[in-house]
Amino acid sequence: MTPETLAEVMEATWPAARTHDIGPFRLREGAGGGKRVSAASAEGAWTEADLAAAEAAMSEQLFLIRAGDTALDASLAARGYRIVDPVIAYCAPASTLAGVLDPLAAFAHWPPLQIACSLWAEGGIGPERLAVMARVKGAKAALLARMADKPVGVAFVALHGSEAMLHALEVSHRFRRKGAGQILLKAAANWAMAQGAGRLSLVVTERNVAARTMYARVGMEVVGQYHYRKR
Repeated sequence: MTPETLAEVMEATWPAARTHDIGPFRLREGAGGGKRVSAASAEGAWTEADLAAAEAAMSEQLFLIRAGDTALDASLAARGYRIVDPVIAYCAPASTLAGVLDPLAAFAHWPPLQIACSLWAEGGIGPERLAVMARVKGAKAALLARMADKPVGVAFVALHGSEAMLHALEVSHRFRRKGAGQILLKAAANWAMAQGAGRLSLVVTERNVAARTMYARVGMEVVGQYHYRKR
């Protein structure tokens, strides 16, 4: 997966409430949906004057720094911006992650059941992020995982072309490290293949070592990295 494809899939499967361009900079309004839908990004060649104009137009001075944004990263550092939340992107063929699941282990549905919303809320994923999911125009699903006849985890998966991306994976703290995350990954891959997707990707913060270990263990590979700079 190229950095360009990753950015396109992320934009489509986790969209901002609104976007507008100030010169070569794309500004996003996330409406409380998190940094990913609120950060500005450079979409072309820029000058220091362009950067100053973008800063002046932003309600929150937050920039997304992708591969190749070395000059922007340095300029923002010089202006006093600090690095926030380095992120790693993982991807694998959906067929690598897919497999047979007991029908009661996990199921896809939309709109989300109340129990799915409650599990998300338990992990800090509230109405604003649910609104991000609702904005997705393509095929999408909430995934609910069950263990010992109890709902234990939830995730959101959406399609863009032949690419599927997983977001908002949350496992109840009482059931972590017991396999619920792998059930959700498998369910997402099964859903993706049923929709005709060839690959499943996701992003995770660099500090989430437990999740990164799981993704590597099931055969996902690192396909990109990015971070934010915040005033």
